[in-house]
Amino acid sequence: MRLSVLQENLKRGLGIVGRAVATRSTLPITQNVLLSTDRSMLKLSATNLEIGITTWVGAMIEEEGAITVPARLLSDLVDSLPSETIELNATQRPKAVHLSCARSEATINGTDAEEFPPIPTVEDGLTAKLDVRKLRTAIAQVAFAAATEESRPVLTGVKLEMEGDEFTMAAADGFRLAVHKEKLVEPVAESASVIIPARTLNEISRFLGDQDEPVEMMMSSAKGQAMFQLKSIEVVSQLIQGAFPNYGQLIPQNFQTRAVFDLQEFQRAARTASIFARDGSGIVRLQMVPGSDGGQGKIIISARAEEVGEHTDEIDIEIEGEEAKIAFSNRYLLDVLGVLERGKVALEATSPSSPGVFKPTATDDYVHVVMPMFVQW
Repeated sequence: MRLSVLQENLKRGLGIVGRAVATRSTLPITQNVLLSTDRSMLKLSATNLEIGITTWVGAMIEEEGAITVPARLLSDLVDSLPSETIELNATQRPKAVHLSCARSEATINGTDAEEFPPIPTVEDGLTAKLDVRKLRTAIAQVAFAAATEESRPVLTGVKLEMEGDEFTMAAADGFRLAVHKEKLVEPVAESASVIIPARTLNEISRFLGDQDEPVEMMMSSAKGQAMFQLKSIEVVSQLIQGAFPNYGQLIPQNFQTRAVFDLQEFQRAARTASIFARDGSGIVRLQMVPGSDGGQGKIIISARAEEVGEHTDEIDIEIEGEEAKIAFSNRYLLDVLGVLERGKVALEATSPSSPGVFKPTATDDYVHVVMPMFVQW
């Protein structure tokens, strides 16, 4: 293999596939990146056996070929080179890659490309097209609510359901639940339901910044895989097997109190309360108080730490129902406020021991349920 490629293009490509390089593995070759020629371009591939990422980089191909080399070493080397053309030459004996850029030269020992794990392809599954902006929003509002501990693997994933011209994403970690509904670019041929690792969706979200055209997704439940096709990038992920909780039953359908507040104003107050909460038990208390004669109400946001002090803040709200008290983990409260879009947001509560429900008032596409903290009022 012999080719020339711009340093900035190779650096960007290695940065993309580097997200799938195994950091610790019983299969050392998964810490490598596969370099090959394809479509008159340089093809870069990496996999940790759970997710595989492939990208194509513009290059001047003089001789076809393929080789796999240590990903971190190659990436660090390319990062350090000047922003000029890199001449890359793969040799058979010894198996190595020789790089030259300006007055810098280096040789990296490699391995035969046939020893690299094959990046799976999904060719016979259900295909769907997702709008980039809608997909990015859905991932941002849902994926963070997935569990990070592996004790219940299904909760580390995001449930993706498709039916007709709609898709739904849902994630839960046992303490909170996020559900986002959105429209597909075009209706799917049949309904589908899979669990995609939250890590996979977060990686895909990183690549959507330069994307304009819809993302094409192909799912194969039989193979247990899903593939996302972006502009010059393909991401293939293993699906999580198991039964995801029936999240529809976890969303309260009724409430005793509904408070509507300005998101930015409430977010500021919650952040201030969190300064005190983080030095204590991590709890932010909310007290929703109706106004006299049905007028404007208020919500009192407070937190205290025994050794540090306490803080109380008030903001105006529109309130429906009776006075209510509820307390949340400051982290979970800030998380949901951080992914909501500007405007008015509703908080629905039933009792101090019942879940609180956050919803944007401008749309019914998103709902977030948070379990309360038990405190002495």
